[in-house]
Amino acid sequence: QVQLVESGGGLVQAGESLRLSCAASGSIFRISAMAWYRQAPGKQRELVATITSGGSTNYADSVKGRSSIFRDNAKNTVYLQMNSLKPEDTAVYYCNAKGPTYYYWGRGTQVTVSS
Repeated sequence: QVQLVESGGGLVQAGESLRLSCAASGSIFRISAMAWYRQAPGKQRELVATITSGGSTNYADSVKGRSSIFRDNAKNTVYLQMNSLKPEDTAVYYCNAKGPTYYYWGRGTQVTVSS
């Protein structure tokens, strides 16, 4: 089993920045990649960014150039740095870890961006 705990969400104004954290514990050796997803009210959950165990990253077009996903292996933590936040970034952000046969999810952290 893998446990994921997100933190760092909050209420910010448009143009500001936030750094989300996802701390992983448990059988983390099973994880091959990690990702951030988000889900806005009334919308489907969407992929925001991914990072592989080798450090390769990928971003949704909606956040590309404004966000950065990175990891601290010593802390078993993955981060999502989001800059120039927009009201449309408002959502619950979820951490996701890819295991050999199962995807693990955290409970999410709320990000609200006011205009």
